[in-house]
Amino acid sequence: MLTLTSVLQALAGGLLIGLSAAILLFAMGRIAGISNMAHGMLSSVRAGLMQEAAWRAVFLGGMVIGATVCFQLGYGQFSPRAVHPWVFVVGGLLVGYGTSMGNGCTSGHGVCGLGRRSLRSLVATATFMVTGGLTVWVVRHLIAS
Repeated sequence: MLTLTSVLQALAGGLLIGLSAAILLFAMGRIAGISNMAHGMLSSVRAGLMQEAAWRAVFLGGMVIGATVCFQLGYGQFSPRAVHPWVFVVGGLLVGYGTSMGNGCTSGHGVCGLGRRSLRSLVATATFMVTGGLTVWVVRHLIAS
């Protein structure tokens, strides 16, 4: 149910995401695309570039810790469903493949790319939105029937 509180929480979350992306871009000249950040962290560790890996780990860890704290304080809703673990494995592999194929994830294109007026990110974000909408329609109207 849509309430004023849920709208304000979503607005605050969006502002914090945009602010963190802007700070990272202006302070370090880096883009806050999560898939590239995770990939870069792993690549940096393998190459022995620990300072490079460290700031990425701090940023990613801050996201996990921030979300955990907000959830523990009662913000957000989480309704787990009984799903076979293979669904998560297959879903994760598909997301990883799509992220690689799209040269970035939804956060990178939607938050950072659009903010930089990237045409590639505009096309990618439009593709994500159309695909997501079609997926919801198929699941609700074709599969659920």
